[in-house]
Amino acid sequence: MSEGDEGYGEWQELVGAALLGTDRRRGGGPAGSPGALLDAAAVHTVRRRAGLRPAAARPRPEPAPHDARPAPPEAAVRRLAQLLAGRTGAGSGGGGRRGSAPDLTELLPQWLAAAGRHGYRAPAGLVPALLDAARARSDLRPQALALAGARGLWLARMNPDWRFALRGGAGGGELPDVTDPSAVERLWEEGLFAERVALLGAVRAHAPAAAPRLLATTWASERAEDRLMFLDSLRVGLSLEDESFLEAALGDRSRNVRATAAELLSALPQSALAGRMAGRALACVGPEGVTPPAECDAGMLRDGVVKRPPAGRGERAWWLGQLVEAAPLSCWRERFGGLGPAEIVALPVASAEGWAEELHAAWCRAAVRQRDPEWSRALLGPASAPPAAGPGTASLAERARLLETLPDGERAEWVAEFVRAHGLSEAFQLLGVCVVPWAGALGRAVVDALDSAREAGSYPWSFSGVMGLAERCLDPAEAGRLEALTAAAEDPPDASPGAAAYWAEAFQRLVATLRLRAAMLSELTPP
Repeated sequence: MSEGDEGYGEWQELVGAALLGTDRRRGGGPAGSPGALLDAAAVHTVRRRAGLRPAAARPRPEPAPHDARPAPPEAAVRRLAQLLAGRTGAGSGGGGRRGSAPDLTELLPQWLAAAGRHGYRAPAGLVPALLDAARARSDLRPQALALAGARGLWLARMNPDWRFALRGGAGGGELPDVTDPSAVERLWEEGLFAERVALLGAVRAHAPAAAPRLLATTWASERAEDRLMFLDSLRVGLSLEDESFLEAALGDRSRNVRATAAELLSALPQSALAGRMAGRALACVGPEGVTPPAECDAGMLRDGVVKRPPAGRGERAWWLGQLVEAAPLSCWRERFGGLGPAEIVALPVASAEGWAEELHAAWCRAAVRQRDPEWSRALLGPASAPPAAGPGTASLAERARLLETLPDGERAEWVAEFVRAHGLSEAFQLLGVCVVPWAGALGRAVVDALDSAREAGSYPWSFSGVMGLAERCLDPAEAGRLEALTAAAEDPPDASPGAAAYWAEAFQRLVATLRLRAAMLSELTPP
C-alpha cells in the first residue's frame, strides 16, 4: 500500500500510537486505549490484506515422472516411517534402560538395501523424509536416491536443500534405450550430472567398450572433478578395451585424473603401462636383493609415479613401492626361479638392507589392486599367527583389504579363526569386510568372544564397537540362542563397577535388534 492510498494515514496513526503508547497520544486519535488500538489494528489489517492485488500465477510444474516399480507392502511402509523418525516401536524389545533399545538409525541402511533388492520404489509420501535423511547422512545417499528414483530428482529440483541429489551417482531418472544412439547422445549432452552418471553406468553394463567412446565425445569440456568421477566409473567392467582411452588420460591436465588412469591401467596386467612398470620393478628387486630407483624420471612421472613422498618417507623407498605395486604380480614367479607367491613372500629378500617391509607392503597393495586371491592368501598367512608375525603385513587395515579379494566363505572362516585365536580387540576392521549376515561360524566366534570377555570381567565399554557391528551383522536367526546372555549377573571379582549390568543391557539390545531385523526383513518380503 503506497502513501497515497486511502487509509494509509490512519494506519500510520496506529503505528505511532503503538510505538509511543496510547497514554502519550493527544487528541481524538483512532485508538484512545490499548484495547481500542488492538481492535483498530485488526480492522485495518483485514482491510489492507483485502486490498492486495493477486500476483500472476506461476506456471504449474510438470507432473512427477511415473515410477513403475511396486510400492513396498504396507507394514514395510510403516516400518520405514518409523525408521526415518528414529522411533522405537512397540514390541521391538526395548527395555526400561536407555541402552537396551535398538538403534533405529543404524537399521535404516539395511531396510534400504533390502528394499532395493526387492525392486521397490519409495512410498510417495515418504520421499521428502527420505531426501532429508540422505542429506544428513551421506552414507545413505546411494540407496536412498535409488529408492526415491525419478520422483526424488523431481522434488530435488524444487528444494535447494536437496541439491545434492542432482549430483548423486544413483541417477533415478528414466534412462533412454541404450541401443538408441540419438537418445543416448541427447541425454549425455543435456542431462543432469546424476542422469549422466546413471546413463554411463547403463551403457557400460550393456556394451563395456561403448562407455569410454561416450566419454571421449565430451571429455575435453568436462570439469576436472567430473572427469575424475566418470573415470572412476570404468572400474566396473574394466578390460583391455579401455586401454587406449586410459593411456590418453595419462596426459590429463588434472593430477588426480592422471593418477586414477595409471591405477586402472596397472590393474590390467596385460596393459602396456603394467609392462613398463614390470620392467622397472624387476630391475629393482630380485633374489640377490633390492636396489631402489635412483631417480624419478619423466617416464615414471607420466605413468603415475608421484615424485614427492609424504612426510617421513624416503624418496627412493617411496618410488620403489609405487613401481612394485603397479607391476603385474605374475612377473615375480620367473624372477624368483619359478617359486609361488607363498614361497616368494617367505624369502628373506632384502632383510639385511631393511627393504622387506616396503616390498611386502607394495605386494599387498598390488594383490588388492589386481584382485589376486593367491597372493592375498600368501600375504595374510594363517589367521592363528600373531598379527606382527604375519608373512606380509602386520597392518589390520591392509589385512582387511586383502581379505576382500577372497571368496565370501573363505573370508568369514579366516576372520572366525582370527577371533578364536586373538579375541576381539584387533578384529573390528576385519569383521567390517565380512558379508552380512555373518556366516554361522563367524557369528558364533564373535558371540563366544563377547561372552568370554564378560566372564573375564573385561572393561565392557571397550567392546561397544564390536557389539554395534554384531547388532547389524549377526544372522537374525541367532536371537533365540542369545536369550540366555541377557540375564543380569553379579559383577565378577576385579571387574569394573556395573560391568555385569552393562553386559546384560548390551546383550538385551543385541537380541532386540536381531528380532527387529527379522521382522523388518519379513515385512519387506513380497506377498
